[in-house]
Amino acid sequence: MRALLWLLLAASVLANVFISTFAGWTGALQIAGSVCTGAVLLGSAAGLWLTRPRSEG
Repeated sequence: MRALLWLLLAASVLANVFISTFAGWTGALQIAGSVCTGAVLLGSAAGLWLTRPRSEG
C-alpha cells in the first residue's frame, strides 16, 4: 500500500511539472490539470502520513 502511495506521489509531482512546463496547456486546461495532480499529491501525502510507522514513546 505504501509503495503505491509513494508511486502516486512521485507521478503527481512529475505530471504537475510536465503540465506546467512542457505540455503547452494554457488557461483553464492548465488550471484543471494542476488541480487534479495537486489533489492526487495531497491525497497520497495524507495516506502516507496516516500509514506511517508510529514509535512508542
